[in-house]
Amino acid sequence: MKMRIILTCLVVTAISGCQAPAPAPSITDDTIVSSEVNGTTLTHRHAVVPPREFKPINKEYRALYGAAVMSTPGFGGTEIRRLQSGATYNILGQAENFWMAVAERGRGEMIGYVPLRSVVPSERYEQTIRRPRPARRAAPKPVKQNNCVDVGSSSTACRNADSGTWIID
Repeated sequence: MKMRIILTCLVVTAISGCQAPAPAPSITDDTIVSSEVNGTTLTHRHAVVPPREFKPINKEYRALYGAAVMSTPGFGGTEIRRLQSGATYNILGQAENFWMAVAERGRGEMIGYVPLRSVVPSERYEQTIRRPRPARRAAPKPVKQNNCVDVGSSSTACRNADSGTWIID
């Protein structure tokens, strides 16, 4: 009996010294994660979906207009923020469907994806902005038609659309 009491006290003492495991950190949209795609490691927020295909570029580009930065490489994702027109960004690479993975200038953390035509390399920005746009073509003038009506059995009378005079044939 004494042995059972001693063993029970020993087990209770051993168990009371244990602590519950610490809870796992919760993952939110702002949690920074890393993904490896085609041999390139991308650091991004959890809300940004890593691309399936990736071709590294790592150059400075400038925004042509205030394009939406999307969470996926396509218009099916959610808008994270907007580019500032004329601002310089670091393009990490090209993802699938010709979308560009964009990061803040001087930082390596990907903030999302923008369409290919929304950014241009920094060295070509000025000539792209200054390039003359093609002139609009004037709409073709409508062709004026003559109004003709039958007069009698074998003749017609036609009204000249330019002058408004009637001519009888």
